[in-house]
Amino acid sequence: MMDLYKKLFLKFGNQNWWPADTPFEVAVGAILTQQTKWESVERAIANLKQAGLLHPHALAAADQETIKEQIRCTGFYHQKSERLLIIAKYFTENNNDISKKPLKELQRELLELKGVGRETADSILLYAADKPCFVIDAYTRQVCKCIGIEGSYQQLQQHFEQHIPADVELYKNYHALIVVYAKEYCNKKRCDECIINSTDRIGRIDW
Repeated sequence: MMDLYKKLFLKFGNQNWWPADTPFEVAVGAILTQQTKWESVERAIANLKQAGLLHPHALAAADQETIKEQIRCTGFYHQKSERLLIIAKYFTENNNDISKKPLKELQRELLELKGVGRETADSILLYAADKPCFVIDAYTRQVCKCIGIEGSYQQLQQHFEQHIPADVELYKNYHALIVVYAKEYCNKKRCDECIINSTDRIGRIDW
């Protein structure tokens, strides 16, 4: 798996992802990005910043209708406004610092929050709390399929975590590189230009 990382890194370099000023902003972005494009998330985050709501205490105290107006551009704004209030309350209850919790404990608590699934929780773990937890999303599945790896969320995650060093910055950049590659090549059907050739295929895995 490190061979694939090196190939992607040579092509695209360091991605410095996730773009955010605070861990809470990462969590907000992870909620907002559900079923929408990142460009819409950026607009919504800018709206929240301008409204002074991109802080756990401010957002937790905000009226839900006010939040809806700021994030309308991301779609599903009723559900997302409710989820933002929940995540804001969680951050305030933890003094705006979730990184002190052990990985498994934090993951369990995040998954108990309404509207937070595995991908969202793991994105918060990796990018907001700096925990070594590899994120599996649609782009990761797409690229994995190209090299002959298919499986459940947990199976794919375990495969990455067992075959690359448990380094947070590596996890962040690897996942970001996969997203960039999939958007640039897979989504645009540029299969004839694919840099993930047959030598990267590892064959069928019997989980």
